[in-house]
Amino acid sequence: MPRRNTAKDKKNQKTIANRKIKQLFTLAEEKALTYNMNLANRYVELARKISMRHQVSIPKEYKRSFCKHCYVFLLPNVTSRVRINRGKLIIYCFKCKKYTRIPLKNIRKKASATLK
Repeated sequence: MPRRNTAKDKKNQKTIANRKIKQLFTLAEEKALTYNMNLANRYVELARKISMRHQVSIPKEYKRSFCKHCYVFLLPNVTSRVRINRGKLIIYCFKCKKYTRIPLKNIRKKASATLK
């Protein structure tokens, strides 16, 4: 009997998982822009399940597009409010009424490092 789950198979599964996660987040963004938030939230849920099942981290640009507390897709002025206060980016979720604070110093340093 042949062995299953070789290293090559796992690598292929992870690349497929990454591709599906990106695809689901683009679909979620499209649906959120047409105010179909139920489908957008479902796509985020599926992307999270895929990332957990295959132990793949969600890319940074997509991590900030959903609430860490209730996993709702965050669309500014529709499901969230975005403010800058005291050097922090503050995202407020309308559904669970919680805040996410992201320091702006780190964002600036990383952005300038990638430009050089």
